[in-house]
Amino acid sequence: MNNANYVVIMAGGIGSRFWPLSQPECPKQFLDILGLGKTFLQATVERFLPICPIENILIVTNQEYTKLVKKQLPNLPKENILAEPARKNTAPCIAFANSVIFARNSQANIVVSPSDHLIIHPDKFLNIIKTGLEFIRKEDALLTIGIKPTRPETGYGYIQINANEKSKNQILRIKTFTEKPNAEMANMFLKSGEFLWNSGIFLWNINSIRSAFEKYMPEVYHLFKEFVLHPHYDEKKLSYIYSECPNISIDYAIMEKADNVYVIKADFGWSDLGTWGSLYENLSKDADGNVIFGKNVHIQNSVNNYINVSNNTVSLINGVSNLIIVENDGKLLISDKNKEQDLRVLVNLLKK
Repeated sequence: MNNANYVVIMAGGIGSRFWPLSQPECPKQFLDILGLGKTFLQATVERFLPICPIENILIVTNQEYTKLVKKQLPNLPKENILAEPARKNTAPCIAFANSVIFARNSQANIVVSPSDHLIIHPDKFLNIIKTGLEFIRKEDALLTIGIKPTRPETGYGYIQINANEKSKNQILRIKTFTEKPNAEMANMFLKSGEFLWNSGIFLWNINSIRSAFEKYMPEVYHLFKEFVLHPHYDEKKLSYIYSECPNISIDYAIMEKADNVYVIKADFGWSDLGTWGSLYENLSKDADGNVIFGKNVHIQNSVNNYINVSNNTVSLINGVSNLIIVENDGKLLISDKNKEQDLRVLVNLLKK
């Protein structure tokens, strides 16, 4: 374990794609959707404990979720919960964490991770993280983890590499980024062998990422430069800073512009679990291909469904296939698995 290693876990999203289990007051990252006895956030923190002490793990979340973080991570120092006053995507989130880490350790090596991904093989994952940390300790580099694609997925971002380039430890320079291609392009990417899925997990030294912000997002860099003194920060000043920050991802803001961007190829059983369908694909199924949560579900003549209902709801399900059926707190979702991408429109209508 290295005390110069830090982990930033981004946990501020509202998880609207997992309605009705995920609600604005308790979104996906704070739920045990996989039935493991731990939430996504708890599992993510646990995954990183072999590489740094919990004192070096920072959770960046929205102000309204700080109590949830404290409840689910009672051993986390309270000053390690960084409460964002607004949702401005991942670039301001990372700049905020950078400012706090730099005040603690000006030579820190950092892993940035979402809070709600599935990692099936944690040992392989840790080996990749350790290899990546060793690389960014020595190189002025911005490193991301790329996943070998297994299907023409249109919901992920893609990273292009030179498939013929020889590399050490599977680390390669990145040629291009492509965000959520259409089906035809995704098929082409898969067949070419030159593309990886962008996992959204990043590694860098604090000085490399600060230099990148200074070069490519100078307005955000200067807003945060003098912001924080460990362990306290000015919440009013933070609100002002966020009001001035653009709503932009770290990929668009920096990774697609920088010339010192690398990817480490990995295969550790990864999914961002962004949809009910992706969740279904990664869970154990019965003999008829059904995934069932709920003690009072009675099902017959039905195949390939995802069913998640509360234990006190008696459910009779007959003669259906390829459906998502989710019930929670008086709210019910029924959808064709193949048309799940349309759900966001309906969820947004509910909000209005």
